Amino acid sequence: MNLSYWEIKNWYTGVDYTVVGSGLVGLHTALRLRERFPDSKILVLEKGPLPQGASTKNAGFACFGSISEIIEDLNTHTEEEVVNLVHKRWNGLKLLRRRLGDNVLDYKPFGGYELFLEDNSDGYEECLRKLPFVNDVLRPLFKSEVFNKEIDRFVFKGIQEYLVFNPFEGQVDTGNMMQALLKQATAHNIHVLNSHAVTGWHEQTDHVQVNIGGFAFNTKKLLFATNGFAEELTDKAVRPARAQVLITEPIPNLDIRGTFHMDKGYYYFRNIENRILFGGARNLDFEGETTTEFGETELIQNRLEQLLREVILPETDFKIAHRWSGIMGMGSHKKPIVEQVSQHVYCGVRLSGMGVAIGSMIGTELADLV
Repeated sequence: MNLSYWEIKNWYTGVDYTVVGSGLVGLHTALRLRERFPDSKILVLEKGPLPQGASTKNAGFACFGSISEIIEDLNTHTEEEVVNLVHKRWNGLKLLRRRLGDNVLDYKPFGGYELFLEDNSDGYEECLRKLPFVNDVLRPLFKSEVFNKEIDRFVFKGIQEYLVFNPFEGQVDTGNMMQALLKQATAHNIHVLNSHAVTGWHEQTDHVQVNIGGFAFNTKKLLFATNGFAEELTDKAVRPARAQVLITEPIPNLDIRGTFHMDKGYYYFRNIENRILFGGARNLDFEGETTTEFGETELIQNRLEQLLREVILPETDFKIAHRWSGIMGMGSHKKPIVEQVSQHVYCGVRLSGMGVAIGSMIGTELADLV
């Protein structure tokens, strides 16, 4: 980096807090730091031209777990852990909506649905059988039943008789959300610098030296909000998980409204006005999708198109308008990692595909560690 005296003085000198990552977690971290330390100098470094990872690439689901996903979590986590996860996600969604407002988010409370393919009879029957139990577990939090059986009114094909409906889910506009957070950061005198990849850092007695290319500067505290890119930082407690997505051209008279899940959350789709956004299928190739490389594969894209054609839009002609991918942060446990790494270094990562729900909470918790 060939920097001038003025650039070094104004942007890289006297930095109190440096946040790595300008996604949901990073910006909430910076905004919470500003609340706690009004006179501090806060810098947010982003390696991409836009927030890189998943924050600007996700599907915009304001959700906290489908019935099959929660049942699977109960098989690998304690009941208390699962309730705490749902509680954190639900509170995170409320915090996000309070901070930005439903109008800005274009929040639509259409509810969420889970559908089950005809060849998934075992999973379908297990969910119906355990539905009352899951509702009992979640009733103290929501004060009513979360999941209910409903007859399919969307004319899907090749699925089981009932959908499972969750009235507490909604949709948000991911682009609006991130633009609003970036505007808030600017309004609160937080410097967000794009195309700044951190290539290394060295902790000293009272500060951290941060390397960005051929330049280094000092910061009192360094906070990582890099989620899917935190494998090395967390000694592989976080693994990257690529999520591939497609979206259709506008479809006349589209009557699908809501957020929809299939197969323990590995597939998900929603309407965006009169388009269908459809993503997932990484369970077809876990090894290949454990990557920080953006891109799409024929295996997964073909499967998404097949399900669109045969299940979701069986009587409708459609064209694919665009495809993309994002990088999530997963691990053997779904509890987020919010911890102090060393004397002056902290991290808030492993959002397990629930960034929209818990990003605001994790950012707040990360800032409160300082």
